[in-house]
Amino acid sequence: MKTADTSQSDPDFAGLIVRCAPKGKIDVLVALIRPFPPRSHPRVTIAAAGGGTLTFYASMAAAGAAVLLPDEVSAFAAGKWQTTPSLSVAVEESDSEIKGTVALNGLREAYHSLLANCSQ
Repeated sequence: MKTADTSQSDPDFAGLIVRCAPKGKIDVLVALIRPFPPRSHPRVTIAAAGGGTLTFYASMAAAGAAVLLPDEVSAFAAGKWQTTPSLSVAVEESDSEIKGTVALNGLREAYHSLLANCSQ
């Protein structure tokens, strides 16, 4: 888990989680302090410090305290994000929005360690 930069994040934004998923895949999640409803599908916008913005709808995990990002986001964690200094994340659900910033130093090493261990 990469924790939020607290000086640039809302108090309800905890950070970014990269974890093993079934069948040797990698999941990317946004961790929240204040959960959204478990059946919600929040809109997530991620902006990389080096440029480029992604917007998509996600699903909830961990009883609403984590936002499970779509599978295609794992490709960014496997590639482009490994050389990006930080990400700005905004999670919107109904009339609520939680924003945060996460530094990505060490992501490359963590991702490769997960890849080596997830398929075992």
